[in-house]
Amino acid sequence: MTPKTAVILAAGLGTRMGGKPKGLLKVAGREILYRTIYLLQKNGVEGFVIVTNEKYAGLYREFIERHGFSAELVINPEPEKGNGHSLHLAGEHVSGKFILVMSDHVYGEEFVAEAVKGDGLIADRRPRWADVSEATKAKVKDGRVEDIGKSLREWDAVDTGFFVLNESIFEVTSELEQELNGDYALSEVMKRTRLPVTFVDGLPWTDVDTPSDLKRARKMLIKSAPKGTGDGFISRHLNRKVSTEISYLLAEKVTPNQMTAVTFAVGILSAVLTLISPPLAGITYQLSSILDGVDGELARAQLRASRLGGYIDSLLDRYVDGAFLALLAYSTLTESLWYLVALIALLGSVMVSYSTERFKGAFCRDAYKEVTALRKLPGKRDERIFLTMLFLLYPVETSIKALFLLLAIITNLRVAVTAYLISRKVSHPKTI
Repeated sequence: MTPKTAVILAAGLGTRMGGKPKGLLKVAGREILYRTIYLLQKNGVEGFVIVTNEKYAGLYREFIERHGFSAELVINPEPEKGNGHSLHLAGEHVSGKFILVMSDHVYGEEFVAEAVKGDGLIADRRPRWADVSEATKAKVKDGRVEDIGKSLREWDAVDTGFFVLNESIFEVTSELEQELNGDYALSEVMKRTRLPVTFVDGLPWTDVDTPSDLKRARKMLIKSAPKGTGDGFISRHLNRKVSTEISYLLAEKVTPNQMTAVTFAVGILSAVLTLISPPLAGITYQLSSILDGVDGELARAQLRASRLGGYIDSLLDRYVDGAFLALLAYSTLTESLWYLVALIALLGSVMVSYSTERFKGAFCRDAYKEVTALRKLPGKRDERIFLTMLFLLYPVETSIKALFLLLAIITNLRVAVTAYLISRKVSHPKTI
């Protein structure tokens, strides 16, 4: 069971960050501390104890009140002492099992979801984003901390700054308070208790000590933001490589809703351009497809993702696709038969997304997670748009007719196969 209380150590003076409290620094538009509390609340934590110093107490109090968090401040009058002393000061404010985190660590959603299930030190054997040369390393034996420190030459995992502890830890801190006059690090507590170790490997987390660390943390959040399961081949291998770079540049400046509006405008512009220059229209359409990933990436990185945002984004995508194909047919086709083919292509393009979204509406489950075979079917929006761009680069009548015919076949065949696979899944849950 997830602990209901978390202790957050935020008593550092932030000397390497210009004297600013690191927990209140923003990464992708959100304070580091906001991220930590938000993600812990999402995983069942209800109350928070924030240990800070007298200098920053007012700032943290204002932060708590502004966001309406259920948090209690504990003042450490001697912040120059080791962070083990800060943990000790929280002892009177927690009982039973609790989570301990550092205010200067940025955690991804997947990491927190796994870490709260662990016990003792949460360690990473394959850190992707942390600066290992500066990180605290742990030597593990029989599932427990044998040695820990930044200067270890031989080590098994990196300390993530995330712990799942119980109140018995304060018996050890009480002993160290007397022995070392309150000046000791958490690493000393871990060694003294031979803390259990839980490995959570390769998931997004990093610590922030310098301005360059903030940039790394932002890149981590953006790179881990793509939704993954719903992406087509072009998104995975092309669009996301570009969109995440754009999102990295815009993460502190633009909201997801603003980006949705920009993407829609570019999409409608591409549709209008079919009346003027089909090659330019195709390129602009592909640009809108790349930008279409940015609002979602920003929403997840900024912790602003919402069902309403996804709903509106999906509606606008359908308007863009419909406008583009309709105006392309109007500006290039002359025969009634090919208007019918274009209409079937347009209908199929709309039905591709409807076939999976309707499943989610009917069964409250993600079709791509339930029926993994759907991920391999061709014809997703990113693939159709890229195909459209290729055919429009040399827009003779034959190529445009071939485009509409190909879209009509691919989209409607995909819808038929989707309906078949979903019906099998519903009728025989273990078959797919």
